[in-house]
This record gives sequence, C-alpha cells and structure tokens, in this order.
Amino acid sequence: MKARIVAETLVKGITVNAIAARHGLRPTRISDWRRKAREGKLVLPADKNAVFAPVKLAVPAIAAPTPPVPVTTIDLLKGDVTIRLAGDTPAARIAEIVAAL
Repeated sequence: MKARIVAETLVKGITVNAIAARHGLRPTRISDWRRKAREGKLVLPADKNAVFAPVKLAVPAIAAPTPPVPVTTIDLLKGDVTIRLAGDTPAARIAEIVAAL
C-alpha cells in the first residue's frame, strides 16, 4: 500500500499534500516513504504506462594522445639556494634531493 501511495505522488501535477488528504495521512509520512523509495528501501510498483525509448550508443572518437609539454629545467628553491635540474630528471631523484634539503 505504501508503494502504491508513493507511486501516486509521482504523477505530474499531483502534490504530496493532495495524496495525503485523499488517504487520510500526514504529508510528512508520505515524504518519508518517498525518501525510502529513493534510497531503494521501498520498491515501487511498475508503471503500466511507462514507455521505453531505444538507446543507440555512439562509438566515441579516439582522440590522438597529446604529447607532454617539454620541461627544459626544474628549479628547486630553498632559501638562497637554487638547484636547477634537467626537465627529464626522474621523480625519484628529485624526491631524494628535496629530502636532502
């Protein structure tokens, strides 16, 4: 019965207050049931008027990979000290140098 009442509130132009008055319930009770339905805790009856539209999936265009922007140098700064490294310095090596600073 709860699910049927909730289903009635899903009709366009129908308000929760109108359905609550028709069934002699408080609107908050029906709103609570609607929340449970959204959370999957209350299963609604199937809508006999539901129409399914066919779905067509488009094949996504494969984008060419963008080449990385070349970095010519990496500057590590600590106080007055600047350490300039080549842009292709491995991340592990950079981490070692930063840890040593």
